[in-house]
Amino acid sequence: MHSEKHIVSSFDRDLEGVQAMVMKMGGLVETALLDAAQALDTRDEELAARVRADDKVIDALEEQVHTECARLIALRGPTASDLRTVLTVMRIAANLERCGDYAKNLAKRSVVLNGMMPIDGATGSIRRMSRAVVMQLKDALDAYIARDTRMAADVRQRDREIDQMYNGLFREFLTHMLEDTRTITPCMHLHFIAKNIERVGDHATGIAEQVIYLVEGRMPEDERPKETGVTALSVAPDAGA
Repeated sequence: MHSEKHIVSSFDRDLEGVQAMVMKMGGLVETALLDAAQALDTRDEELAARVRADDKVIDALEEQVHTECARLIALRGPTASDLRTVLTVMRIAANLERCGDYAKNLAKRSVVLNGMMPIDGATGSIRRMSRAVVMQLKDALDAYIARDTRMAADVRQRDREIDQMYNGLFREFLTHMLEDTRTITPCMHLHFIAKNIERVGDHATGIAEQVIYLVEGRMPEDERPKETGVTALSVAPDAGA
C-alpha cells in the first residue's frame, strides 16, 4: 500500500512537471501571436525576426512534453483516468505547437508586406483579431488547469466571434482588390494572415474540447459553433514550414 501511494505521488509530481511545460508553451504562443501582430502593424522587422527565431523554443517544448508523456505511460502504468489526462496534455501541446507555427508564418508575411503599399486599417484590425484569439487561447488553458467545463464551453461558443471577424476582414480585402488592382498582392498576404489567426481560434476551441473530454470522458456531442459566411470561399492557411 505504501508502495502504491509512492507510485501515485510520483505520477502526480511528474504530471505537474509536464503541465508546467504546457503552460509555458501557452505563454510563449500568446506572446508570439501578439508580437507578430505588432510587428505587422508597426513594420518592425526585428520583432518579426524574434518571433520566427523563438518558434524553435515552442517546438522543443512540445517534443519534451511528448517524450515525458511517453515516459510517464511506460514507467508509471497510469490508470484509465490518468491515461486520459496524459493523452489530453499531449493533444494540447500539439495544438499549441501548431499555433506557434501560425504566429511564425504571420511574422514571415509581415516582413514581405513591409515592401508593399499599406492597406488602410487592415493591420489594426488584424491586431484586434489577434488579441481576441489570444484571450480565447488563454481561457482554454485556464479551463484546463481548473478542469472547468463551463469555461471550456464558453471558449467553444466564442469561436463564432473569431469567424465573424475573419469574414469581415475577408470582405474588406475583397472590396480593396476590386476597387484597386494594386492592392491585390498585399491583400492576399493579409488574407493569409487573417486565415492563420482564425485557425489559431480553431485550435483554442480544440483545447477547450479536450478539457470537456478530460472531465466528462467524452467529446462534446453538439457540432462546433461556426459562423456561416465567406469562410467557405477562403484558401487554406499556411503550412507550418
